[in-house]
Amino acid sequence: MPSNIVQTELQNLLAAWVGQAGYTAPTQPMKLALATTTTSSTAAGTEVTGGAGPYARQTIAFTAPSAATPSVSTNTGVVTFAGMPACTVTDVNLYDSAGSPARKAFGALTASKVVNAGDTLSFAIGAVSVSLGN
Repeated sequence: MPSNIVQTELQNLLAAWVGQAGYTAPTQPMKLALATTTTSSTAAGTEVTGGAGPYARQTIAFTAPSAATPSVSTNTGVVTFAGMPACTVTDVNLYDSAGSPARKAFGALTASKVVNAGDTLSFAIGAVSVSLGN
């Protein structure tokens, strides 16, 4: 899923890599957010809202990156969104937990997920992956 890095995050990484600025790691824990429209490096799409839960971003933790190419990290626990509103989830975003959360990565679901009001949407261990490289 989120295999794309937000444009500002890429600029921060590049500035640090070329020695122009220090890099500040994201404030943990990371949060998974659901979107009902397409996300991009400059747009977060439309985040899900409402529902009986009500909807809220959920904490997500990842494994250490693999040594393979591309390097991949996957979620270490089930991520559950309970009491969802009726919607179609198409994309996800990863945010840090800073006072003003910053979006760090984004990506489309393999297949859109239609949820009915009150449904629970869960991502199994290993279902959410982030990667760098080709």
